[in-house]
Amino acid sequence: MKDFLNKNKRPLFGGLIATLFIGIGVFFLGNLSGYEAKKLISTSLSGINMLCNTIVLASATILALLLTLLGISTGTKSKLKNAHYKQVLSIAKFDTILFVGALLLFQLFNIPITEADNVPTAWYDIIYWTTLFFSSVLSGMMITVILMLYTTVTNIINIVGLGKDHYLINDEKKDKD
Repeated sequence: MKDFLNKNKRPLFGGLIATLFIGIGVFFLGNLSGYEAKKLISTSLSGINMLCNTIVLASATILALLLTLLGISTGTKSKLKNAHYKQVLSIAKFDTILFVGALLLFQLFNIPITEADNVPTAWYDIIYWTTLFFSSVLSGMMITVILMLYTTVTNIINIVGLGKDHYLINDEKKDKD
């Protein structure tokens, strides 16, 4: 875990900044009553569903494209170090968590909670703030995945496309010495 944090500082920091930025923006809305929260949930429902739908589609596409990346990685003339494959594995794990989280939030909002008569009004305040928290976390995670993917793609471009000497290239001569 410590190794993952060290190697992905920039993407994680970018995702954390995005999460905090969105969270602080929401915090400035102030305290809401249950009725106001119910009204805001109804208003923001389509946007949250669109966000979740977009994240689900993007993360599924990223997982599929990681297979292409692995094909390019194994087909290259240069032997890549295990660190490259661990980097791809980290993206896949993080992206899968993002996919599942967005899908669960999407499914949760397909329940017509604002139409229910037996839900206490005070609960809407909790539901609203929880929704905003999780949507900001999902947005931050999406930014993290994109930044992790950017790092991996630039590494592959430098190694395969530009033929640059890179720390991820396994140099057998150096390893034998």
